[in-house]
Amino acid sequence: MQLDTTYKQIFSISVPIMLGSAVQNIIALTDSIFLFHYNDIDFRAIGLVSVFYLIISAIGYGFSRGGQIIIARRFGQGNNDDLVRSFYALLYFELLLAFVMFVLIQFLGQWFFEKIVSDPPTLEACIDYLIPRSYGIFFSYLGVIIVALYTGIAKTSFIVIDVVILATVNMVLNYLFIFGKLGVPEMGIAGAAWASTIAELIAFIAFIIYMIFEKDRRVTGLFAFPKLDLPLIALVYKVSIPIVMQVIIGLGAWFVFFSLIENMGGKELEISNLVRIVFLILSIPTWGFSSGINTLTSNIRGAGNEKEVIPVIWRTVLINFVITMVITLPVVLFPETTLYPIFGKADMSIIHDAQPIFYVMFLILISFSIGAILFNGLLGIGATNWGFRIQGIMTVFYLAYIFIIVKYYNANLIWAWFSEVFYWFFILLICIWILYRFNWKIIKI
Repeated sequence: MQLDTTYKQIFSISVPIMLGSAVQNIIALTDSIFLFHYNDIDFRAIGLVSVFYLIISAIGYGFSRGGQIIIARRFGQGNNDDLVRSFYALLYFELLLAFVMFVLIQFLGQWFFEKIVSDPPTLEACIDYLIPRSYGIFFSYLGVIIVALYTGIAKTSFIVIDVVILATVNMVLNYLFIFGKLGVPEMGIAGAAWASTIAELIAFIAFIIYMIFEKDRRVTGLFAFPKLDLPLIALVYKVSIPIVMQVIIGLGAWFVFFSLIENMGGKELEISNLVRIVFLILSIPTWGFSSGINTLTSNIRGAGNEKEVIPVIWRTVLINFVITMVITLPVVLFPETTLYPIFGKADMSIIHDAQPIFYVMFLILISFSIGAILFNGLLGIGATNWGFRIQGIMTVFYLAYIFIIVKYYNANLIWAWFSEVFYWFFILLICIWILYRFNWKIIKI
């Protein structure tokens, strides 16, 4: 089944995915906002430890994106049996991966943070969050598998409902657990961790109920539980590993960035954490349309209509850029007014101090909103190895810039954040070159 490539189709597919692909960002945002109103130490810590946990969760998400590309290709080919087998190959692989990640965090998490965090109270808060949060890995990985399935077959309506369930439960539990309301003990940052883990469990249960009772099924035999198919798991791994490496490199570089900021001082870390939260909110459309273009380009190639690939990528770029600019400009121009509902309190000086960084963030979002769509369009057509090379090369320059500017020249936050502008601008240029100068049609899945 080939999907349409109209603006309406792009929008209808990408908006639900926008929420589904941003689940971990939504959780991190909710935790950070509540802790912003709790105390400074926990707010600093969540800025660092949530980026680390995003890397862990994004590894599972990266493998699900590879599975999504394969599922979308089989859906475009009308091959239901191979689609189901691909889904279960992804499921078996991710369950094993979740167990490995859980064990690593439980036994090595504290040792790792002791090596990179210089402030003892911040270190203690990071550990208080990380250990209980690790139990959510299983539900996080299972959740992204289901999202990959329904994204791959472009049936995304329930994703919105499920994300609303997750976000609502997480907000309620954050309020109860962090501040100790309705007889619940006050737990601070540890309460945020437990709230997020329980919210993921409930959201996963809701999706399973939907799968059991859904109408208008586009895929049959979902509960057939086929036997372990090692060659198919190997294919999922082959397609996914470049995406996963991109995730590790990209978010890992961001984690290094925040680690260096932590060494600059508590105030700088607070400001950067605030900017990070705002950036994550404003980048939600880009994450959604990026995942949507994965499905569309893979589906179009599966149906054999390759001449539509580049036009649909640019249509998606246009939609995403307009939406991103519409929501970004008011925040950049009037931060104290637009951000007051989220960060409003008696002392608003942190928003005033972050104003120069918001201008840099605006430049980041311009290049990111275009570059990320082009980049994920490449991944959708199967050029995952190219994606890995691009991100790997750019990350080397990114890290070199950060170390030189921050570590050796003691530059201020403005110059530190400019690293993101350079990073996405050059990725944008490289992706355009590959789309128009490289014969990507020879790539097969």
